[in-house]
Parts: sequence; structure tokens; C-alpha cells
Amino acid sequence: MKRLKKGQGIAWLIAFVLCLGLLGYYAMTVVQGTIKANDTSLKLGADATDAQKAKMAKYNADSLKLGLDLDGGVSITYEAIGDKPTDEQMNDTILKLQQRIENDLGEESSTTEANVYRVGDKRITVEIPGVTDANALLKELGTPGTLYFIMQYDDQGNANYTTTGRDENGDIQGTLNYDIQTLIDNGSVIATGKNVRSSQAGTDQDKTTGATEYVVELKFDDAGTKAFADATSKAYANGWSIAIYYDGKFVSVPTVQAAITDGNCVINGMSDYAEAEKLASYIRIGGLDIELQELESQVVGAQLGSDALKTSLIAGGIGLLVVMLFLIVMYLVPGVVASLALALYTVMLVSILKAFDITLTLPGIAGMILSIGMAVDANVICFARVREEIKAGRPVISAIETGFSKALSAILDGNITTLIAAAVLGFLGSGSVKGFAITLALGVILSMFTALVITRILINAFYAIGIRNAKAYGKAKEPTKFDFVGKKAIFIGISVFIIAAGFISMGVFKAKNGSGLNYSLEFMGGASTTVDFATPQTDDVINNQIIPDIQKVIGNGTVQKSTVDGTNQVIFKTRTLSLDERTALNTMLETNYGVTEESITSQNIGSTISGEMRSQSMIAVIVAVFFMLLYIWFRFKDLRFASSAIIALVHDVLIVLSLYAFARISVGAAFIACMLTVIGYSVNDTIVVFDRIRENHKAIRTETPETLKELCNDSLSQTLSRSISTSITTAIMVLMLLILGVSSIREFALPLLAGVIAGTYSSIFIATQLWYIFKCKIGKKN
Repeated sequence: MKRLKKGQGIAWLIAFVLCLGLLGYYAMTVVQGTIKANDTSLKLGADATDAQKAKMAKYNADSLKLGLDLDGGVSITYEAIGDKPTDEQMNDTILKLQQRIENDLGEESSTTEANVYRVGDKRITVEIPGVTDANALLKELGTPGTLYFIMQYDDQGNANYTTTGRDENGDIQGTLNYDIQTLIDNGSVIATGKNVRSSQAGTDQDKTTGATEYVVELKFDDAGTKAFADATSKAYANGWSIAIYYDGKFVSVPTVQAAITDGNCVINGMSDYAEAEKLASYIRIGGLDIELQELESQVVGAQLGSDALKTSLIAGGIGLLVVMLFLIVMYLVPGVVASLALALYTVMLVSILKAFDITLTLPGIAGMILSIGMAVDANVICFARVREEIKAGRPVISAIETGFSKALSAILDGNITTLIAAAVLGFLGSGSVKGFAITLALGVILSMFTALVITRILINAFYAIGIRNAKAYGKAKEPTKFDFVGKKAIFIGISVFIIAAGFISMGVFKAKNGSGLNYSLEFMGGASTTVDFATPQTDDVINNQIIPDIQKVIGNGTVQKSTVDGTNQVIFKTRTLSLDERTALNTMLETNYGVTEESITSQNIGSTISGEMRSQSMIAVIVAVFFMLLYIWFRFKDLRFASSAIIALVHDVLIVLSLYAFARISVGAAFIACMLTVIGYSVNDTIVVFDRIRENHKAIRTETPETLKELCNDSLSQTLSRSISTSITTAIMVLMLLILGVSSIREFALPLLAGVIAGTYSSIFIATQLWYIFKCKIGKKN
């Protein structure tokens, strides 16, 4: 960019401060609204005042859209039994579930945003955050609704129902004068939705005026045809109506205008095609013959979700401050600039999540915090380059321009490989894993923007206003000479030892427990109930009281328990439980141990889902590695670079896998996100070193093992400070999650921290050494 004058520098700084202030205020409003809206202690009761309701409405409006793991609520995935349903049947089933949710939530529906969507050919997922009685709602969702055609009067002339018009939403208001079973018994129910063969919206032409009118065309089966012939003849003679009643409410109450004897019925009077299609869908829904079975369900207590949100945000805030302090101490004026850019990056990330209504999940918060750590990397690469140019004798302003220019390729290549991992998660992942991918990808893109645009503008503005002393920007020290390549056998041997120990550990656990890794429900199927007790529970109480009580509820099946360090939470794993068993288990825990429903999280996963999860995880890793290999090969024009980077990242995956085996960390959905994040981070780190090797390689006139060895050692020495600085800042963010996060975040943070350490180790001690071996042993020396 062009050199700035003093006035331009001041203008840019003022513009930045204003932008940071406005976005910062907006982001703080969003964060505060998110915390307040999901604070269970602030939930309003029936006696809430209008002022309290208005304040909570403001918090809800300002809040980010949260996933179930942060907001509490219920998620359930159904699969249609039998042959593949038609698109119309699936769409009608989705509408049926949506209407059932609206009816069951009642007043809660105005503040709860339910999400019902199709997954593949035969599955439907329902997600309802913030509900107060999740198990009751699950039970209602699993109960099929029936549609009834009801005569207005019975044989004794008694009115079967009373209607009073329509409400502001256009829904018919009215009540049955008797219960539905009485109407069935006395013959007033003339048919049900099962008797309807087809129901379609259409148009007709008024015979008198010629105007187009919107209608619903019905066709009945043989039984329905006969019943309607008798009923409509009587209704037409008396001027009666026949109500269509579904799931506790009237959906249409047409007056019979003629006897219908051929089984073909037309309902008119609709104001537009949308109203006609809605009624036709209701009638189709009432006759649906699709049977749904539960594949997976999850109920998250609101208190646990609220705690997860607050602790994660606190971890992010503390980590951000520590990273800023580190940058300022290490890089002086550039560190101040990077901290300002990082602050802008953070408030932009929060603002974009709110503006685009992106759902934030617990892994998504991890992705945000991790991306903050990684955002520092681009700045560190630029500053390291600037310092090298100052050391080479360039004036500060020239060093800034040249340093940023030289850093560009490494930043782009490193971040694009991370985006590949995020893209694979986005396409192949589901639920919270997909949320992690979105926030990680968004963070990577914003980090490149802030480093390559904002940081560059700010550092030029600081120079323009008079901060020009080279000491304020630092000067690269002479790299410490170390024979990284000469000690390659030692470094590779250490890695082989750790990986071999991991496989041995898996073999031992396989022989002992039947499973080398501690697979979670996502991989094995079953039920998991996490209970947050009011007081700590001893092993004696858990083993001799709580577990026997659980077995009385579910039968004498095996119950596995694990405690969460630093909390009062206990996780109980059992076979897959029915909804009635889950409800009974919650009731027992509430009655016997004083646990509130808000403190219970349950998850139920069938064997079908668990099998698919295992295959998806393998596919995700293979696909990510394949595309990274292609990209590195394309960018470096040398398969040996790509092969070395891929082997190094496989090394990192195996190191992390060894930790999963040693520490018996639960292998579940977060495992996939963790592994692909490690892959992205590992390649990002390695590419920076390879970029320096590619640059320094141009100065080599003849390739010999000695010159290549010197090239590798020099390149590693020149990038060592950057590798360590980036690792420290990323590790700080992950460490905050490990220290302050809830149990599910800790299970994610510990292997991620190991992945950061392994990625740094492999980029310094493994990847370059492999490239050297391949360069010397494979192919021409070119």
C-alpha cells in the first residue's frame, strides 16, 4: 500500500477507533443479551410484570442463536420404517411435527424457535431449544395425531361442537361439546383421515360470476365414500356442516352444499391458494401411514447449558487478554497493533454470528476461541518478516512493506489448508460438528483479513504519526544454529515410541475391556445421563445406592459411571432406553436425590446412528487429507513437500489418538472435530517452514546432501521463533478452555492441546527432516 502521511495516519486511527467502538458496543450488547437470556435464574414465571417481560424480550432479541448444548432443550431424529417415503409424505410429516410442536408448546412457542428438517431420504430431525418439559414433549411428538370428520348434530339433534369464528391468525375457534370417544361411539364421527385417498389444493370457477376460487379436492376410499354418501345426504337436507377436526383443533367447518355419493368432495371458500394448500396438507397429515422410529435423542438441562455458555465465554475473555499481553511483550509496537487488530477481529466475529443468525454450539465456541489463537499466527508471521528486514538494514517503512509482502504466501497457504479441514467438516459433519466448522472457517477468513488489511493499515498509521524508531519494532536476533536434520533419528524415534505405546495401550484395553478406545454413544449406541448433583457424591453412594436405583428403573442392565473432576456431575451409561424409561429415571433422580430436571442431560443413540458416525469420521479424515495433499502438491510443485506434510499430520493424529487411548478420553462427535482441527493446524504450521525452505532454496546453486541439510537447518532456525510464539498463543486459548470449561469442553480441549504440541513438534522435528530424506533419496535433485 502507499505510504501514509501524518494526517492520513491520524484519520485511519480515528476511523479504526470509531469502528472498534461501535462494533465493540454492539458485540458487548450481544454477549450480555446472550448470557442474560439464557441465565436460568432470570427465567420469568407466570407472575412476571410487563416491565420484566419487556426486559427479557430485549435480551432475547439481542441474544445469539444458540444450539441445544448451550440453551438446553431437546433434539430427536426419526426414521421412517419400511420403504422410502415420497417427498410429499416427508414434507407432510415435517408439517405434522411442526404443528404438533406449536400445539404442545403453547405460550412457549412465542419465545422458542423449533427447527424441523429433513435429513436424507427417510429421516427427520427435530430441534427445540429452551423447552421446560423436554420428556413430555418427546412423548407428545411420538404420539400420532388423527383427523376426524364430525357431523354437526347427532341422531338426537344434540350439537356435537360449537364454533365462534376465527382468531387474528385465521384459525377457527371452537370446542367439542363431547369427548372424541363419545362422538365415535354415537356415530357422529363419520370418517377419519385414513379414509382419505388423496387431498390436493386446486382452483375452480364460480358458475355464477366466473371468478376463480380456491378449493381442496378430496377423494375417499370405499368405506369413506359410503359413509360420506349417507352423512352428506342427511347434512344437506338439514343445512348442517361437517367439521374437520385434527390434533385438538378445527381446521375447517364447511357447510354441506350437496349430497356426495361418488367419493369426490370439493371444499371451497379459501381466500388464496396458500390457505387451500394448508388445509389439504392438514387432511393428508391426518391420514399419514408413515411410521417413525426414534434413532437418536438428546435432552440437555437448561442449567447445564447456561453454565457451559458462561464458562466458555469467560475462558475466551481471559485467554484473549493473556494473548494480547504476550504479543505486546514480545513484539512491542507491532504487538500493540496486533492486539488492536485482534480486538477488532473478535467483535467482528461476534457481530457476524448475530447478523447472519448463525447457530452457536459448544464446539462452535471452541472453534471461535481456537481461531482467535490461530488469528495471531498471521500477525506473527508478518512481524517476524518485518524484524528480519530491519535486521538486514532496511528502513522501517521499507521493512514493513517487504515483510508483509513476503509473509503473504505462507499466510494464504496455511489458512487455506485449515479451510479445507473446515469445509470437510461442513459437508460431512452434522449438528454441533457442523457448527464448529462454520465458526472455524469464519474465524480463519476474518483472521486473514485483519492480518493482511487491518494490521497493515494500523502499523503504517503508527509509523505515519511518528513512531519510527527501529527499536520500537524490534530486530530479529541471529538464529541459534542447531542441527535439526542431523538429529532426525532421535526425533523420529521419540515419535515412533509414543505412537507404538499408544497402539500397545489400545491392544491392552481391547483385551481387557473389549474396546481399545473409550467410544462414546455416538460410536457405540446406548444411553447416557449426566446428572449435576447439588453436592458431591462418593463412590460408595454411587455404587451402592444410585446405580441400584437406576437398575430398578431400567432393569438389571449394566450401568457404567464416571465422574467429572472439579464438579458434582456424574455420567451414567446404560443400554438404549425408551422414553418411558428415561422419564421414570428422571423422576427417580428428582425424588430420591433432589435433582432438578434442569440439571439432567440425557442422550439416546441407536446402533444405526453409531455405525454411521464411525464411518463418517473415517471418511472425513481421508477426504481432508486427500484434498490437502492435492493443494500442497499444486502450490509447491513438488510431491515430496506434500508427502512430508501429510506424513507429519498423520503423525500428529496418531499422537492425539495415543492420548485418547492412554487417558481413556471419550471418543465421540467432538473427536472428529478435534482430529480435523489438529490436521488443519499441523499443516498450517508445517507450510510456514516449507515456504521458507522454498524461498531459501532459490539461493542454492548445487544440490548435495550437505547443502540441503544446511538449507533445512537454516530455514528451521529462521522460523523457530514464529513457530513457538504461535504455539504459545494457541495453547493459551485452549488451556483456558481446559481450565475453565465444562466437562464436554474439557474432553475436547485436552486432546486439542496435545494436537497443538504435536503439530509444533512435527513441523520442527519431523516434516522438514522427511522432506530432506525424500529429496536425497527419491527423484532427481532439482
